[in-house]
Amino acid sequence: MKFLSIYKTAERGVPPTQEEMAKMGKLVEEGMKAGWLLATEGCLPSALGARVRSSNGKLSVTDGPFTESKEVVGGFAILRANSKEEAIQLAKDFLHVAGDGECEIRQIFEADTCVQKAATT
Repeated sequence: MKFLSIYKTAERGVPPTQEEMAKMGKLVEEGMKAGWLLATEGCLPSALGARVRSSNGKLSVTDGPFTESKEVVGGFAILRANSKEEAIQLAKDFLHVAGDGECEIRQIFEADTCVQKAATT
């Protein structure tokens, strides 16, 4: 199964230190080699981003920074795990390295998995 882990944290005003980058780099390298980490990226500050919304057929765009948000998306990872519990443990391991914040875990829809389940029922 694949899971999306969305990392949310308070927006940082400074880039990560060399030590922080090295610790995260080690975790990413280990995860890629072991096969549980399929993809990961960090996000630049919200000041460089925008929000696009649709409401009642009308589109609006709001440029960052998003000061009304207590937490912003700091990055994401695509995980391979055998269960939601395993994905949760991987997120805990990530937060141990990343520090304060939270990871929202969402299973990714995979059509072939749904077809397999339908065939067995």
